Amino acid sequence: MKNKMTKILIIPGLGDSGENHWQTYWLKSFGHSVKLNQDDWNEPKPGKWLERLNATILKLDCPVILVAHSLAVSLVVHWAHQYDNSNIKGALLVAPADVDSPAHTPDVVRGFAPMPTAKLPFPSIVVTSENDPYVDLDRAKYFAEQWGSDFINIGPKGHINSDSNLQFWEEGQLILQKLKNTNIVN
Repeated sequence: MKNKMTKILIIPGLGDSGENHWQTYWLKSFGHSVKLNQDDWNEPKPGKWLERLNATILKLDCPVILVAHSLAVSLVVHWAHQYDNSNIKGALLVAPADVDSPAHTPDVVRGFAPMPTAKLPFPSIVVTSENDPYVDLDRAKYFAEQWGSDFINIGPKGHINSDSNLQFWEEGQLILQKLKNTNIVN
C-alpha cells in the first residue's frame, strides 16, 4: 500500500457538480482525482448512492481522500457508519446540506435523514459559509463537533458551489493540503 498514490475521490451532491463548480475544476486539474458518478443525480436513493460509493472505494484499492459537497457530505457520513475501509485517509466535507431540515433542504433529500452524528473514523474538515441557504452556520459547526472534524468558516460564499464562482477554489486546495499533510505520512 505504501507505494500507491493517494487518490482524491470527488463526490458531488444533488444535481451533480456543473461545469463551473470547483469540484469539476479540481477533477480536471488533479491527475490523481476520480469522480463518483451516480445513475440519478436529481432523485437520489440513499441505498443506491451508498452502494455506488462503497463499490468505487473498493475498486480504487489505494489510499483515498474523500472530497464531498452538499448532499454528498451526508452520503459520506452515512457510509462511514455502515462500512469500514482503512484506505480512507480523510475527508473534506464542504457545505453540508442539513438533510434533517425541511426549511433548508428539499424533500427529495429527506431519505438521507437523520444525519448521523457519531465521530468519524478518519480525520476530516468541515468547510462552511456564513450564508449557505442549505445549512445554518451553527448547525454546520454542530456537525463538525459531533464528527470530530476541524471546522472552517470561509465567510459569505453561499453554498460553495457554481454560483459562488470559485473556479479552482485555491483556498479549498490549501485546506485539502492541510488534510493531506496530517494523514498521508502514516
